[in-house]
Amino acid sequence: MTRISGRPAISTLHVHGLALRIARWRVGASGTPLLFLNGIGADIAAAAPLLARIADREVWTLDMPGVGGSPDALLPYSAPAMAATVMEVASRLGHDDVDLAGFSWGGALAQQVAVQFPDRIRRLVLMATTPSVSAPGIGWVALFDGDMLASGMKLPAATPLGLAWQGLAMAGWTSAAMLPGLRRRPVLILMGQHDGVVPAWHGEMIAGLIDGALLEMVPGSHLFPFTHAAAVAARVSAFLDAPEAKRQAAA
Repeated sequence: MTRISGRPAISTLHVHGLALRIARWRVGASGTPLLFLNGIGADIAAAAPLLARIADREVWTLDMPGVGGSPDALLPYSAPAMAATVMEVASRLGHDDVDLAGFSWGGALAQQVAVQFPDRIRRLVLMATTPSVSAPGIGWVALFDGDMLASGMKLPAATPLGLAWQGLAMAGWTSAAMLPGLRRRPVLILMGQHDGVVPAWHGEMIAGLIDGALLEMVPGSHLFPFTHAAAVAARVSAFLDAPEAKRQAAA
């Protein structure tokens, strides 16, 4: 049975003019830590059911500006700028290298981080995300997601300005030209079987651009990392712990 950790350690770091609330489970645990980037408008509390179940390593996440416990950014920011900010946070926490996971909007940002800082990312997990964002509304349809409505989850936990800046950061963004550079890097792509927000073909596009990437369909709709947290945590942990040679052979 997967162990569920207690409450995370909460702190605030001031990085590049932003005050960012950070949550860390199992601070100081051995091995490569896992950094999780959340969906648009989603805060630390939304991610907790998943992250508390990922055992035997430090796991950390942060509230984006204007989300949860992080105040609004005064000015808009770009995806590359936020990627640099996230990795500066990692450096200040003492992590040169990290495993990286991202959900929905955070999955797009995770792709940006991975291609911008390839030497610092050991393994990459992408959940319910896309290689291209054509408009600033990614994530809004999640308000009507079947899993969320059934579970009673409430999103977003953000200010109007926070949501606006998150959406603007990814408007017109694409990783398609950069993803082939991640070949031979362990990448796991999880897509919801009934996701009407980011359908499975988005994951298929990502997998087609990264040689050796693993693409798997999992139960649930767009919010499956949270509504099916135990199963997703077990799969993510197995992927992060798998020997590299075994993963390549399976691919």
